[in-house]
Amino acid sequence: MTRVVSSAVLIAFAIGVVWFASSLVFLVVAAVLVGLGVNELVVLARSSQLSVAFWPALVAALLTLVSVGAPGQPLEVALMAALVGLGLATLGAWRGDPHALSTAAVALFPALYLGLPVGALVAVRNLRGPRGLFLLMLTIIVSDSMQYYTGRLFGRRPLAPIVSPKKTIEGAIGGLVFGTALFATVGAWWLSDMPLAPRIGLGLSIVALGIAGDLFESMLKRSANVKDSSTLIPGHGGILDRIDALLFAAPVYYIVLRYV
Repeated sequence: MTRVVSSAVLIAFAIGVVWFASSLVFLVVAAVLVGLGVNELVVLARSSQLSVAFWPALVAALLTLVSVGAPGQPLEVALMAALVGLGLATLGAWRGDPHALSTAAVALFPALYLGLPVGALVAVRNLRGPRGLFLLMLTIIVSDSMQYYTGRLFGRRPLAPIVSPKKTIEGAIGGLVFGTALFATVGAWWLSDMPLAPRIGLGLSIVALGIAGDLFESMLKRSANVKDSSTLIPGHGGILDRIDALLFAAPVYYIVLRYV
């Protein structure tokens, strides 16, 4: 029951923000999302015996978010500032241990793993409006749901047993079929300037990347020996557990809509 109530609240909040929030409010919500995600990544890193400072990593991720999501902002400036700032922070904190390279790398990771894709979500909304963004989100939601149900009904062969033992190849196929069909069908109205064949190809890519993003976040958690990225959302885990699929799918979706 807790999981169902949490799902309903999350869906209602997401729909409200995507469809009705102003551009500034949406950017603020995205920044809060990034902040919560960075905190979860820092906790995962520390569980993996990697030291990372929260505030420098957060600033770098937020700069990256704004550079991608706000029109006209230079992304290279944000990434260069993140590189230099986090490099200096790592240098100042180093005390002779053998983990300087991994510490510097994990400090930069939130900017790439959260700042870039969440910024892409903001940019997609600016480019194509709420419909364009919600199409991506709805595709991922349908794919995730059908992976679960087809996996429960027909799942026999594990998809990635080391990373996520419960996921099956049959479930992934179900997610690919239903998610792609949803994107191709609804996209006829919400991406009406895109012909059917490219819609099918893009939908298939989005779903496949969503599955990969889910597995990637599962790998991070399994490496840190934790079940969920946090306990923030009752019955669902943390922010990363809810947006993991979008983090891999959003950049490709944004690139296609903007440049292709």
